Amino acid sequence: MANTAQSRKRARQAEKSRQHNAPLRTRFRTAIKNVIAAVGAGDKTAAEAAYKNAVSIIGKTESKGLIHKNKAARYKSRLNNQLRNM
Repeated sequence: MANTAQSRKRARQAEKSRQHNAPLRTRFRTAIKNVIAAVGAGDKTAAEAAYKNAVSIIGKTESKGLIHKNKAARYKSRLNNQLRNM
C-alpha cells in the first residue's frame, strides 16, 4: 500500500479515474464490435448505422483523452475500409 501522503492521494485519484474511464472504454469497444458484427453479417444498412454511431463514440473517446488521436483515426479508417469492401 502507499506510504506517503502523496502516493496515497495518487492512488485515490487513479482509482477515481479508472472508475470514470471504464464505462467509456467499454462503450468504445462495444461500438467497434457492433460495426464488425454488422459487416460480418453482410447487413449494409445496419453496418452503416453502426459505423456512424461508432465514429461519434470514437471521437468522444478521443476528445476525453482516453485514446490517442492517431489511434482514433486508425480505427475510423479501418472500419470505413471494411464497410466499403462489403
